[in-house]
Amino acid sequence: MKTNCDDLLGEYRALADLCDTLTPAQWQTPTDFYGWTPWDEIAHLAYFDETALQAATDVAAFAAGKQALSQQMARGEEISAVARAHFSGVDGPALVARWRRNHEALVAALARLDPKARLPWYGPDMSARSFATARLMETWAHGQDIWDVLGRTRGVSPGLRHIAHLGVTTYGWTFVNRQLPVPQPAPYVDLVAPDGSHWTWGEPSTSDCVTGPALDFALLVTQRRHRDDTALHWSGDGAEQWTAIAQCFAGSPADGPAPGVRGRAR
Repeated sequence: MKTNCDDLLGEYRALADLCDTLTPAQWQTPTDFYGWTPWDEIAHLAYFDETALQAATDVAAFAAGKQALSQQMARGEEISAVARAHFSGVDGPALVARWRRNHEALVAALARLDPKARLPWYGPDMSARSFATARLMETWAHGQDIWDVLGRTRGVSPGLRHIAHLGVTTYGWTFVNRQLPVPQPAPYVDLVAPDGSHWTWGEPSTSDCVTGPALDFALLVTQRRHRDDTALHWSGDGAEQWTAIAQCFAGSPADGPAPGVRGRAR
């Protein structure tokens, strides 16, 4: 749990530090993620980090907020609009300052929990460890949108292995979420870490596998890159289907970018 929380806090701080360098114009530049601006991206993270803090410290308050959000969504409000309304009138620097306070408090609250403690969320309850990993993945993915729109290359994330593991373990979820049969066997996954070592999952196979850079795999499963814009290789029916629709995050089935839209050169 300590490792998860340390890596989550590192991810938060790295993105907040990047946002501290944004100009007023950059805060309002549309990204490739549904045209969200960096302000939208941070507002989204900040909103759910506030509710995550409630889930970890005040279950009743979280339940009330969850019900209110469900009612807003039932009225057809987009999740981005909910966050915009919640932080209406708050500029980028003030938004980051508020977000910093909440995510620091969230990590501190999570660090005090048993890794297997159950926390409520918008889908099924989650273990504290999985909860921290999910927040890390979400922060990393939305952070990538900001790095991309700035045209800059981010450093190596300490949480990359957590995201890769989440991507592998949501293999079945990707299909179940779309009401599709889950191809078996699950592919063997062999990823090259930033330091050149290998992270592997499953039984070694050359006929059913996904291989390549861990970073590219994380970009794929968070739907920040199309598989054709990565250096990944895959073989076997399961891998072929999975890499076309991989989704490591909860919610309705989503489609990643088309080929070339968010390529490596960007």
